[in-house]
Amino acid sequence: MLEGKALIEDTDMPLKMQIQAMASASHALDLFDVCDCKSIAAHMKKDFDKKYGGGWQCVVGSNFGCFFTHSKGSFIYFTLETLKFLIFKGAVSS
Repeated sequence: MLEGKALIEDTDMPLKMQIQAMASASHALDLFDVCDCKSIAAHMKKDFDKKYGGGWQCVVGSNFGCFFTHSKGSFIYFTLETLKFLIFKGAVSS
């Protein structure tokens, strides 16, 4: 596990799910090179799909913009080491 501490930028997830998101990110960074953002994101998405049901989306990188609609209680945006992590479950926009 990486020793770095995650910094949560924004979230509406329950605390237990937030901890899972940061643990999943840390584990992915142990498995993949920090430059392999696609593999890190895929690993985390599959982890959340397995634990919390399908439909999760994950974006990982050092610089990105986004605009999305998410299901209530399923969003977190945080920084760990040099990367930003965005995880959310999609929702139908109104």
